[in-house]
Amino acid sequence: MAPFTALVQRPVHLALLACLAFAGVGVRRGTGEPSARDRVLAWILASATVVACLYLVTQHTELVRRSGAPTAADLVLGGVAVVAVLELARRTTGWGLVTVAVAALVYAVAGPHLPGILAHRGYGPGRLIEHLYLSTEGIWGVPLGVSADFVYLFILFGALLDAAGGGALLIALARGVAGRTRGGPAKTAAVASAFMGSLSGSAVANVVTTGSFTIPLMKRAGFRPAFAGAIEAAASTGGQLMPPVMGAGAFILATWTSIPYAQVALAAAVPAALYYVALLMAIHFRAGRMGIEPDPGTDADDGPVLVRLPLLLPLAVVVFFLATGRSPMRAAFWGVTSAVGVGLLRRPRLDGPALRRAVEGAATGAVQVAAACAAAGIVVGVASLTGIGLRLSGLIVTLSGGHLLPALGLTALGSIVLGMGLPTTAAYVVLAALGAPALVELGVPLLAAHLFIFYFGCISNVTPPVSLAAYAAAGLSGASPMTTALHAMVLAGAGFLVPFMFVYGPPLLLQGGVGEILLAVTTATAGVTALAAAGMGWLRGPLSPVFRGLLAAAALALIFPGVWTDGFGLAILGLALLVPPAR
Repeated sequence: MAPFTALVQRPVHLALLACLAFAGVGVRRGTGEPSARDRVLAWILASATVVACLYLVTQHTELVRRSGAPTAADLVLGGVAVVAVLELARRTTGWGLVTVAVAALVYAVAGPHLPGILAHRGYGPGRLIEHLYLSTEGIWGVPLGVSADFVYLFILFGALLDAAGGGALLIALARGVAGRTRGGPAKTAAVASAFMGSLSGSAVANVVTTGSFTIPLMKRAGFRPAFAGAIEAAASTGGQLMPPVMGAGAFILATWTSIPYAQVALAAAVPAALYYVALLMAIHFRAGRMGIEPDPGTDADDGPVLVRLPLLLPLAVVVFFLATGRSPMRAAFWGVTSAVGVGLLRRPRLDGPALRRAVEGAATGAVQVAAACAAAGIVVGVASLTGIGLRLSGLIVTLSGGHLLPALGLTALGSIVLGMGLPTTAAYVVLAALGAPALVELGVPLLAAHLFIFYFGCISNVTPPVSLAAYAAAGLSGASPMTTALHAMVLAGAGFLVPFMFVYGPPLLLQGGVGEILLAVTTATAGVTALAAAGMGWLRGPLSPVFRGLLAAAALALIFPGVWTDGFGLAILGLALLVPPAR
């Protein structure tokens, strides 16, 4: 049987998930139960969305035949689809993505009245709806296609593995790895969130999943509530960067760039490890500064952990299929199958209620991703129709004077600003269309350019003033949201540094000889360690302000590969290790 075409599969996918969303699955909750009027409106919206989507499914052959000559029915239902997608995004992700999408629509219509580089010929509502609704350049583009192809399967895989006990096992393993070291509970939270975040692909979901028990553990160990919440937020944010699964945005990255997902995940491994090395060192230094000593009683019981190790089989299945070049869809399918099988064989078994909760949780995640992808498709469609992506890329090149470092800074700033109000997936899609071409034009390899944008889209989860992961952690820790966000931004400092490192040092993406890779990893590890020490104000002991500044300079010097910059950075770090601590 032949696979469905894009204009059949993707509308069906959106119609099904829209019905769930308008029924209340995956939406942001208000202050009370919906009124009768709200329920009627939701049913009307769901029905209109289904009609608009199924119209494409039933008429796709006729639509192809008369391409370029839309009828009144085409345009009316296209308008319904655009409004429905915006409302879906509002209900599931808030006003941030809706504002960006509406601004894109206004830009498409108002082109002739705009100044300078922003001006274009302008497009009427009919031409705009045709482009967004009747082609695969808008709503039904690559982002929604990735959501329909395999994102839901991976979300379901993570939910089933967690329900079968895999999540608890990963946390137990993390406790065994880090539990007996200084600041052990906080390091356990970091390692556990790296494991869980790779499965969930959502920083906020990771915070509320693991933070409910790691944050109380950190508070009992002596960490202040705001700092405990910040550790969880920073660790959960990094989970989206951690192979083998990463977040939905990574699958879109692979599809968009036509780079095999296994290659993307492999290239992301060292940068993700550097992020967590920096976080663990920051926790270690903070614990030393606070006088928190190792707790020998925090290690896990080896017996039960060994008995539960078969629960990691589904994860090994996914890694095997991805590593052998199989499609992510096939890897996810067999991952889900093996997770169900392992869950049914273990004691206690994956029973009906647990299975139902897992499926409901997966549906919630799938609704949010699909809504974000469809709305982001509007932005991408406008960019392709008006050519704004190429013009903005030219603007970045012009403002940077053709120099790479300022261009990277402008792109990073844009990624953070957009990412503050958008889900990571949507932020990546928008910036990949608008910013990546500029970096590629300046000589950045395609994979490095897209990973750079993906990193900063992720790190916006802990960048004030809109730090969704930090705010979720603050709710669990009982601390001030803004204080938590500021601490989380410092803890996640490597997330701002590592992308520059792998752009200037391709060996960090495992490109080059073994010697080059080992040297790059060594100097980068020294750099993120220096950054963590500067941020926490502690190395072997308290650091004076002068040495904190010097260590920050050393971390920046280690961004750029070269004998002199590496020598300077390593010399400063060595000097800080030799000089007696400040008193």
